[in-house]
Amino acid sequence: MILSMTGYAVASRDLPTGSVQLELRAVNHRYLDLSIRLPDELRALEPALREKLGGRLARGKVECRLVFNRAAPDARSLALNAPLVAQLHALSQEIARTAPGAAPLGAAEILRWPGVVVEPATNFEDLAKSVDQLADAALADLTATRGREGAKLVTMIEERLAGMSALVARVAPRLPAIQAAYQEKLAARLREAALEADEERLRQELALFAAKTDVAEEVSRLSAHVSEVRRVLKAGGNAGKRLDFLMQELNREANTLGSKSVDAELSQIALELKVLIEQMREQVQNLE
Repeated sequence: MILSMTGYAVASRDLPTGSVQLELRAVNHRYLDLSIRLPDELRALEPALREKLGGRLARGKVECRLVFNRAAPDARSLALNAPLVAQLHALSQEIARTAPGAAPLGAAEILRWPGVVVEPATNFEDLAKSVDQLADAALADLTATRGREGAKLVTMIEERLAGMSALVARVAPRLPAIQAAYQEKLAARLREAALEADEERLRQELALFAAKTDVAEEVSRLSAHVSEVRRVLKAGGNAGKRLDFLMQELNREANTLGSKSVDAELSQIALELKVLIEQMREQVQNLE
């Protein structure tokens, strides 16, 4: 299967202590560029996440975002940090001795003090296991999304390949007519100059012209590259870099074909080939 580098996936799960959500966003890139964003309390999970994503993705700029929304605790599960409360009370009494006019700390103020109310601890092992399962689910969804996108790109590329094959097939039959037109043009110039046509000279000129305008090699290479692109698409897998190289080779042959052209139709064919190749190249850059 050919995969696009563009995709999006999200997976979430509710836990006793809150909810966790893992989001993946991917766009095209020359190589694999992983960016992982997660809360500081879950920073220990980054190496495992990076290893899992790197093992399943080959190319693309991928952003992984992990969010943990802690649930509001039940009042019965809350507890006081007794040592901290005692410390605050002692400090309040000391302030009262130093500054008798100062108002004492109230219960509400003590409860609002950071760390006084202790919430139930999150089981880190259970959370890590849930994150690992979410990563698997998100990766499966991302792969499916990229596969559907990749299939559309393959269809578009195959359509352009069919158009290229049709254009290449028009080149060879055109060559005899081009040579005949040049021979007639050369003979006409000799007649206008009132010069007698030298058959041997004519043959030499025609041979030189044929050598300069011979595009059989370019046509053969274009056909071979088109066949190779089709083979790579059929084989599937991580084909983006190979296809990008083949696009460069196709463009090189189309440029040479255009530079050798001495015929308006052949020049138009070369131009249309370059347009199709550029359309394919833009899409190939999105393939993994």
